[in-house]
Amino acid sequence: MNTENTADKPSLLLVDDDATFCQVLSAALDRRGFAVRVAHDVGEGLTAAEGDAPEFAVIDLKMPGPSGLELVKKLKALDAHTRIVVLTGFASVATAVEAIKLGATHYLAKPADADEIVAAFSRDSGNAAVPVETKPLPLSRLEWEHIQKVLAESDGNISETARRLGMHRRTLQRKLAKRPSRK
Repeated sequence: MNTENTADKPSLLLVDDDATFCQVLSAALDRRGFAVRVAHDVGEGLTAAEGDAPEFAVIDLKMPGPSGLELVKKLKALDAHTRIVVLTGFASVATAVEAIKLGATHYLAKPADADEIVAAFSRDSGNAAVPVETKPLPLSRLEWEHIQKVLAESDGNISETARRLGMHRRTLQRKLAKRPSRK
């Protein structure tokens, strides 16, 4: 067990529904000098933050119940200075834009290691040198992006999103349960 005083370490809230992932990432972030608190959904994360707002947070996007975007919004309301990285296996342009608008410092697609996450906390501006993709996105990826955009416009309401897309709600739920295709 680490005997170093956690009061001397910057506080970090890690919220992800995957307990194994939390255990591994928490240990890695602890080794990098953070005092890590772990939660497994938005409600637990908010409870952990209300008493003592974290300086840093790593928030999973897709969890049971409300999405991580809801927690980003609430953490920023608690403390506007909290540096938040949204980490997801379900990355899309729509959710990335919303995360940044809500106050996230950065948005990373899984898999991302602890060093990438720590580096993302210090990113304060964009990178104009990011290479521009020359190939068009696959049709399956475009579909995923469009669904995410309409879902965000519908405030996460599955039924409303399905209505706007002209598809059955269960069909939309099946599509959302799948991982998006790679770019």
